Amino acid sequence: MDKNLLGVQYMQDGNMEEAAKAFNDAITENPKDPVGYINFGNVLAAVGDEEKALKFYEKAIAIDQDAAAAYYSIGNLHYNGERFEQAKNMFEMAMKKGLETSDNFFMLGMSLIQLEKGRFALPYLQRSVELNQNDVEALFQYGLCLAQLELVDEAIAQFSKCIEIASDHADAYYNLGVAYILKEDSAKASEMINKALELQPDHELANTVKNLMELGK
Repeated sequence: MDKNLLGVQYMQDGNMEEAAKAFNDAITENPKDPVGYINFGNVLAAVGDEEKALKFYEKAIAIDQDAAAAYYSIGNLHYNGERFEQAKNMFEMAMKKGLETSDNFFMLGMSLIQLEKGRFALPYLQRSVELNQNDVEALFQYGLCLAQLELVDEAIAQFSKCIEIASDHADAYYNLGVAYILKEDSAKASEMINKALELQPDHELANTVKNLMELGK
């Protein structure tokens, strides 16, 4: 079995030690293939050794400047370190190098949101959802971005898809409630807020909105 594929399987099983061995073997067998370095970097990142992980990603790029997955992985390191401008740049580079995956579009969109550039984030989050319509987090974040841009009907559609897939998503119900308040549909708003609280009784924002709604009656 291909050592990289074997290592990925070990990673999926949570066996990082065996994954590292497999990727090390892959690098030894084919030192000019950037994939092994990227995969080994991913193991190091997963166990928290981001400094060493970065060196492996940079080695992959030194071998192949078009190794799009390496730019994506560096972007994740920057994002996790809250270096959102650098993260954005890396996800953009990954995209330019041909990495048109839902994950890359999603992370580029999230980086832009963190940089308070929601309008620029919107098309990337939209593309992420188009490529993976069952990604609950992407649906939710796309909905939030739409809501922040006051595109309420479009936001409702995304939050609704979110709860179709994850019926226990309290935050999606809460945001649906807020959206229906903006639509002046108090009955539907109350239903959604109550559902959020049923799922998460200590949901502070939902409790606040419910209290305000009851005061307004």
